[in-house]
Amino acid sequence: MKERIILGIDPGTMVMGYGLLRVADKKAEMMALGVLELAKYNDPYLKLERIFSRTVSLIDEFLPDELAIESPFYSKNVQVTLKLGRAQGVAMAAALSRDLPITEYAPLKIKMAITGSGAASKEQVADMLRRVLKIPKDMMPEKLDATDGLAAAYCHFLQSNVPNVDKKYNSWKDFINKNEKRVQK
Repeated sequence: MKERIILGIDPGTMVMGYGLLRVADKKAEMMALGVLELAKYNDPYLKLERIFSRTVSLIDEFLPDELAIESPFYSKNVQVTLKLGRAQGVAMAAALSRDLPITEYAPLKIKMAITGSGAASKEQVADMLRRVLKIPKDMMPEKLDATDGLAAAYCHFLQSNVPNVDKKYNSWKDFINKNEKRVQK
């Protein structure tokens, strides 16, 4: 299987986290991770432009094959959800401008894939990624948005390595009827 690169993004309007994985021979290794700090900008449209520009620059620099992006979570505050959706949409538009395939993952799915628990904290996700990807402690970022971006990429790596089962069965009887040669009598 050829080498591929996955860009993971944790969108946000205060901090956007990103991480890149190189995948070869069904093994993943971290290439880069970091954050785009947006709190210093007051203009919400300037923030969106910065998200777009940084995403394009990451794509142009690392030439990823795919984008894995965290989908906005539901919040009781509609404005927060709207802002996150805009940040995600702009990052997706940047990927689309470079013909990059996109896969969205819910935060719960990412946490489950990395730690086995949908209730895992950002710290638990970061620590699991550090151990699984063998990232030295001194290379771990202060802002966990970076590891959240890396987590989206790693979740995509895990999901894309799940065997694809084309056959669907309605019951054991259905399985036996469709697989007579595999059943010992």
